[in-house]
Amino acid sequence: MANSLIDQLKKSGLVGKHKAQKVKHSQYKNKKRKDKKGAAAATDEAKRLAQQAQAEKVERDRQLNQQRKEEAERKAVAAQVRQLIETNRVEARDGEIAYHFSDAKVVKHLYVSEPVHKHLSNGRLAIAKLDEAYELVPAAVAEKIKQRDPQCIISCAVSETPEPDADDPYADYKIPDDLMW
Repeated sequence: MANSLIDQLKKSGLVGKHKAQKVKHSQYKNKKRKDKKGAAAATDEAKRLAQQAQAEKVERDRQLNQQRKEEAERKAVAAQVRQLIETNRVEARDGEIAYHFSDAKVVKHLYVSEPVHKHLSNGRLAIAKLDEAYELVPAAVAEKIKQRDPQCIISCAVSETPEPDADDPYADYKIPDDLMW
């Protein structure tokens, strides 16, 4: 029962001993050739896939590192801005005069004293946004904050006055910057 097909054919006399050996040998060669080709192709394919996966992993890691680095830089800048505002804010700002300014197309106001109002109008003080609150900082500090994060400085009046035109008939009538209505 356990006889192979070739053994059965030899016993029945349909195939000779020499012919059976040739068939067995060709089958062995074909099997060996398929194994070599398949193994080589599978090995090459596996190597290629492993290299591709490694390259994708390296690229993904590089992007994650870049994102982490940018996030750390943003946090560092935010901490610098917060420290500049908290250490240089003007404490004596409470007063009765309303100073109006715009923040994101919304008109806001702070109640300040008269000297602080003049300093804001002349550009010696600026308004900086810290979280949801507004703080007054000196103009020099406002420039440092603007270099790091321009969105934190809400209002900073320009202290320079433009040169009047020589032909201007109203040159003698100066308009005050701190005009109160």
